[in-house]
Amino acid sequence: MRKLIAIVEDEPALRDNYAAAFERHGYAVRGYGSRQEALDAFRIRLPDLAVIDVGLRDEPEGGFELCRELRAMSAELPIIFLTARDSEIDAVSGLRLGAGDYLTKDISLAHLIARVTALFRRIEALTQPSHRDQLITRGALVIDTARLHATWRDKPLGLTLTEFWIVHALAKHPGHVKNRQQLMDAANVVLDDNTITSHIKRIRRKFQAIDPGFDSIETMYGMGYRWKEA
Repeated sequence: MRKLIAIVEDEPALRDNYAAAFERHGYAVRGYGSRQEALDAFRIRLPDLAVIDVGLRDEPEGGFELCRELRAMSAELPIIFLTARDSEIDAVSGLRLGAGDYLTKDISLAHLIARVTALFRRIEALTQPSHRDQLITRGALVIDTARLHATWRDKPLGLTLTEFWIVHALAKHPGHVKNRQQLMDAANVVLDDNTITSHIKRIRRKFQAIDPGFDSIETMYGMGYRWKEA
């Protein structure tokens, strides 16, 4: 079955251009021009990937709000922002809301397709039992790679796809320091140092919401991060 990509973009010409490019590469595509139109469709069926602009018609922050609403529906759904807004503040805001990537519209169509194709291939490869053990248990942490799901003290963490693979990379080898590049490779994203730091803070907050005393992710200053050995 073809992967379904939802494009939420209020400029019809751009939306059609992206849709045509994805369809040429074998993806099914649904396009939406507003937050509400997309939200109504997502309540019926979630796509395999959502590509969202930040500004949508009369809603300058409509894409951010849609991302927040999507995250309430699914913690694992891959979300990519594709927008003309290139400020670092906007990029960090999008990633904090749970997007896996933040791209600007000056990216070439070939590069965009390559990023999306690599994302889907990595998800499929990493969830195959032949590539990864399906369950990883580290004390109170249980990671299920088949379902892209993680729990702490038997409670779901609600990790985004990027957050999930960062936690997976850290917990797979407790005590081993993972630098920022290794964490980006694990999550299949390209982020700057500040954004990796934001992801780690967000991940810690999710653990601490369940367990205020959580301290299993250690910052190794100048080196990276590691999962504490039991």
